[in-house]
Amino acid sequence: MTEAQVLKPQKTWSHLAARRRKPSEYEIVSTNLHYNDRDPNAPYELAPDMFMNRWYKQHTFGTPLKHADWNSFRDPDEVVYRTYNLMQDGQETYVFSLFDQFNQREHDKALDPRWAGTLARLYTPARYLFHTLQMASAYVGQVSPASTLTNCHYFQMADSLRWLSHTAYRTKELSQTFAETGFGIDERRYWETDPAWQGFRELMEKLLTAWDWSEAVVALNLVAKPAIEETVQRRLGDAARHNGDTLLGLVTDAQLIDSARHRRWAAAFVRCALETPENITFLRDCVARWTPLADAAIDAYCQALPDVPGAADTARAATRDFRRSLGL
Repeated sequence: MTEAQVLKPQKTWSHLAARRRKPSEYEIVSTNLHYNDRDPNAPYELAPDMFMNRWYKQHTFGTPLKHADWNSFRDPDEVVYRTYNLMQDGQETYVFSLFDQFNQREHDKALDPRWAGTLARLYTPARYLFHTLQMASAYVGQVSPASTLTNCHYFQMADSLRWLSHTAYRTKELSQTFAETGFGIDERRYWETDPAWQGFRELMEKLLTAWDWSEAVVALNLVAKPAIEETVQRRLGDAARHNGDTLLGLVTDAQLIDSARHRRWAAAFVRCALETPENITFLRDCVARWTPLADAAIDAYCQALPDVPGAADTARAATRDFRRSLGL
């Protein structure tokens, strides 16, 4: 008769045991959470030829970017749901305190009506643009091959919704001071027909139909988002300050704090991807395919932006500096 085998209990989760230390909160609640990577032939444990299984086999696991273990990716800020809410509660308190303070000072009544017209054309329609960022981040997160990548995109998605909410709030406030300017009424028309927005509309509509994860993650985080951040946030904030709109300048500054965090994890993603040397070719080729669309969007928007000389050149250079810092 053989003796019963006694298993030695694990001190932590098996996938974290190799580190030989107590795992952090981030590691516990963020790593190896996906269940659809257990069977490459049936990610969702249903019929292999089911539409959803075929989709993930093609667009997630059959994607050009390869890595021995995408779950090794880590967010350098180690953001989890708890810390995200603590952090962004403070951010939202700050932004809405700005809204309250400037409203009490009757800030909008001091704005030049010509600048109000610029805001109606170049600022308040941005809620459509931010919604496309929200949708793109949601899709890329959904089809990402590792939960740590999914989490980064979902927090980025939430930030895009916050930016949208800021824009919608200001749209309503501006409509109360400039009732004849079209705030809350004309944004869709500007987004769909104004030459200033057509570059970004084309860029984001094409990005939203980039189903392959490799294509979408690179186009979104290394090309489209930097173009939007350097143009519709940073350069618009500069124009606002030059036209006495301190409030908008401060709001875009606050949003760019989120963007800086997004870029930190995007840089970490590129470093992770380059652990597979063959990925450099795809990364560079993908950036090259999408950059002309982003450059055209920057040019069209900055051409309409007042009082920021050389805005397009500065914005394009900033996007290239970011990618150059990543070795791309």
